[in-house]
Amino acid sequence: MFDAVLVANRGEIAIRVIRACRELGVRSVGVYSEADRHAPHVRLADEAYLLGPAAPSTSYLDIDRLLAVAAEARVDAIHPGYGFLSENADLAQAVTDAGLTFVGPPAEAIRRMGDKLSARQVAHAAGVPVVPGTEEPTRDPDEALAFGTEHGYPVAVKAMFGGGGRGMKVVRDASEMVEALAAAEREAQAAFGRAECYLERYLERPRHVEIQVLGDLDGTVIHLGERDCSLQRRHQKLVEEAPAPGLPPEVREAMGEAAIRIAREMGYHNAGTCEFLLDAHTDPDRPAFYFLEMNTRLQVEHPVTELVTGVDLVQAQLRIAAGDGMGLTQEDVRLTGHAIEVRINAEDPASGFLPAPGRIGELRPPLGPWVRLDTGAEPGYDIPREYDSMIGKLIVWAEDRDGARARMARALDELVLTGVPTTVPFHRLAMGHPSFAAGTHATVSVEHEWDLSPLSAQPPADAGDDTEVPSRDVTVEVGGRRLEVRVFGELGGGAVTPPVRRRKGGGSGSSAVTAATEDLVAPMQGTVVKYAVAEGDQVAAGDLVVVLEAMKMENTIAAHRDGVVTGLHFAPGDAVSSGAVLARIEDAAG
Repeated sequence: MFDAVLVANRGEIAIRVIRACRELGVRSVGVYSEADRHAPHVRLADEAYLLGPAAPSTSYLDIDRLLAVAAEARVDAIHPGYGFLSENADLAQAVTDAGLTFVGPPAEAIRRMGDKLSARQVAHAAGVPVVPGTEEPTRDPDEALAFGTEHGYPVAVKAMFGGGGRGMKVVRDASEMVEALAAAEREAQAAFGRAECYLERYLERPRHVEIQVLGDLDGTVIHLGERDCSLQRRHQKLVEEAPAPGLPPEVREAMGEAAIRIAREMGYHNAGTCEFLLDAHTDPDRPAFYFLEMNTRLQVEHPVTELVTGVDLVQAQLRIAAGDGMGLTQEDVRLTGHAIEVRINAEDPASGFLPAPGRIGELRPPLGPWVRLDTGAEPGYDIPREYDSMIGKLIVWAEDRDGARARMARALDELVLTGVPTTVPFHRLAMGHPSFAAGTHATVSVEHEWDLSPLSAQPPADAGDDTEVPSRDVTVEVGGRRLEVRVFGELGGGAVTPPVRRRKGGGSGSSAVTAATEDLVAPMQGTVVKYAVAEGDQVAAGDLVVVLEAMKMENTIAAHRDGVVTGLHFAPGDAVSSGAVLARIEDAAG
């Protein structure tokens, strides 16, 4: 086993890996951005190193800086967690070139699966069906329109190097295609550093079912059953469970075999997940399945597989990477009971799941048998707007699915989490929803089929302390070695710089402006990506006015009334606060 592992991530997944390292007797090295200086994962690690400013591009996505920390901390391996660089072939290759071990698949496997078109070719070679789509990336709106004409609508525009629903847009008719293609490219560029997109026929009401695979360095590949991840919003998962409800045994077996064939085709090792779309319209008793993509990393929803199989997937990753093998065979895998996971995000379901970064007040986890809360937050924790909105994951296990739903409902009622809007009210509704109870839900259920009107809007997020903590550089001597350090907070025996008030908002506008009837206001904190209108433009209610990026997702803000645009208060790149006046739309006659 390794002596030391650098955990190249943040939040709850960093904590998950650090805990696995500690149980295996491995020294854990954490990293953090300036926004995460006081985050729990930093304290839990045996050592922790500053990467850089809050922006991911200057911290968690900086490969050179990560490798410099790895060298300074004298680690043997790097675990990427999920998100950020976890599916970046350049990182995997750079780690290997540096003489370290990458806790994940080889760079070539990441490269082949990271390119969604290449992944489709691997599936073809393995004899696994895929959804009809383009064979090459496209940035040409005319080519995209031609695909829609040939295959019909709806069409999915998807980032070639993306995942997690980012860089994906669903186009319902030709009039939406140009803007959808441009938006998908922008989102893909921001999230993954690559803007290329391809097109795929969009299945109207599929289920999303995925297979967890493990492969060792000797070429042995097994699967650990399936997970159903069909309850989604904006193509991102909200609830996951294992095993998938109502899946015919022969389909379950065929999907497991298909996942293994794909992994073997590409010489895969370590943990990975093959995702499939299940189309029940073909035959409800034996639904067709299509390969969607392979995630060459640990999944957010891995805990439900752990609870039904008894396999610690993070420890398995570390053992495989260290050359110790999996320690189990396909015959050893037995699924017992049922597990459900809900993602607790800083979002308000009653307001279209708008992200709401802010400061957590109280946080008291539920207790009781077979209840687990994975989180990187704590009371008083500020949820940074630079990263995604997930606060944590609540996971339960029971002997059967109904028991798991009841246990989750009880755990959600016990959970105390204040200060920010969260998805908890939605999850309470979901556990008792007839569609979810019957297992008849699909990927479109939340946004197009379920009535969410019983959910009430939650109080706005606590903006947290807008006072910057004072700091100063001092020289200290440790073990005879002179070190320059920066100290944050009060220092006894000396004066400190007075607190500095942070400027909220940005650009030429101000979030302090009192909104009038004519004012279009920001429903959340975010960053202006672009305005779709100009001064003097005539707009109708519902027309796109501005695109805001918040917590790694683009959000379109539409006109709230008919009129003429007479004021654009911000510019692309400006940060805005919730309630900031984005534009003024006056009566056409005025």
